Amino acid sequence: PAGTGKTETTKDLAKALAKQCVVFNCSDGLDYLAMGKFFKGLVACGAWACFDEFNRINVEVLSVVAQQIITIQIALRQKVTEFEFEGRVIKLIDTFGVFITMNPGYAGRTELPDNLK
Repeated sequence: PAGTGKTETTKDLAKALAKQCVVFNCSDGLDYLAMGKFFKGLVACGAWACFDEFNRINVEVLSVVAQQIITIQIALRQKVTEFEFEGRVIKLIDTFGVFITMNPGYAGRTELPDNLK
């Protein structure tokens, strides 16, 4: 439910572990290009991302974002220091993490696509 401290809990965990956590408030105006740029910067510096109200993003964009996250996860599992992402080779610092918050059931919210579940 809204107002239960989901985002604050993520921020507090990052602080306790001395990790940089960038909170991004999602909206239906977000596209996969913007998300790709966001991921590139966060992956290169090893920061955490907390996408607040993630399910406000359009389902078509969520599907592409899922593929972007899978690409990053594969690189993390392979323990590489660089990988190709969105047509560019970028640095990968393995402290990168992605967290999402959602408030399902509200007007204007989408269901997560299967590749994100």
